[in-house]
Amino acid sequence: MRPAHAPSATAAPPRQREEPEQSDGYTPTQRNLPVIGSGAGSEEGAAGPEPTLVDVPAHAGGVEGKGPLFVVGDVHGYLDELRAALLDAGIIDACDNWAAGTTRLWFLGDFTDRGPDGIGVIDLVMNLSAQAAAAGGYCKALMGNHELLLIGAKRFGDTPVNSSAGTATFQAAWLLNGGQRSDMERLQDHHVQWMSRLDAMALADDHLLVHSDATCYLDYGATIEAVNDALTEALQRNDADETWDLFRKFTKRFAFRDEEVGVDAARQLLTAFGGLRIVHGHSPIPYLLGEVSAAGAGGDDPDPDEDVAPDVTGPHVYADGLAIAMDGGVTMAGKLLVTRLPLTE
Repeated sequence: MRPAHAPSATAAPPRQREEPEQSDGYTPTQRNLPVIGSGAGSEEGAAGPEPTLVDVPAHAGGVEGKGPLFVVGDVHGYLDELRAALLDAGIIDACDNWAAGTTRLWFLGDFTDRGPDGIGVIDLVMNLSAQAAAAGGYCKALMGNHELLLIGAKRFGDTPVNSSAGTATFQAAWLLNGGQRSDMERLQDHHVQWMSRLDAMALADDHLLVHSDATCYLDYGATIEAVNDALTEALQRNDADETWDLFRKFTKRFAFRDEEVGVDAARQLLTAFGGLRIVHGHSPIPYLLGEVSAAGAGGDDPDPDEDVAPDVTGPHVYADGLAIAMDGGVTMAGKLLVTRLPLTE
């Protein structure tokens, strides 16, 4: 296994700057089911069998959960950067195949938008999920606000939704937040099905894994399982306003940043759901460090007119050591972080 922290990113093409964000009978099912035959490496439009969600034995190919734990921050469509970071960490080989044995790998959400190949990112993660399970490890993913946004744009399009800012639509919000038309053209039913089954939170080795640095998770249940079931059930109802409400809540940020209130908020989340530290994505580290101002208290993304030159070397530990930020700001020429936990301090 190579060093735990992802190396400095190699030269990459200029990135887009962040833009402001504006069913009954559900039965909980096994989470994070991999997709077989998704063809991440196949050419676009190539014929092949329809991908199918399948159950994978918990211990297929070995003893699950005995390997090292890695987490991946927000990818936002930067497939080449993701491949490079996973390869350097020894998690995949040069052909994008799982090479990490019993390693446990968690993605913290936000696979699409702003970058050039969000669907390619999703396909890679789905393929690695199946390969990791067969090797005795696992590759799992959490729901980010951009997954909710893409699901909403696909399902509801220009249907008006209730918004505190006035009439809004998922389609308009998705485009405003970096939605790529090429992703929508390639988005298939099995991608939407996979995203809609993602968990909101998880506990791994005393690390509480979430996407958003927000306390909205407390609104959906008193346990991790209850929160995850509530999220999946809400998406099963296929209601535009309910999905919009989920998206807006998951877009909130900075709950743990304030020196006093933030520490209390982190402790509240850890007390409710367990764990010793919160590990999250969503808010790029330069914003948490105050190097870039935010667009407002509503949780939207920071001002796109800010000139940003982030110097991200690794995860940011803050809130009296109770929170770890994993979004290295890949969309602003920062770093796509792939990090082993626990951090060596």
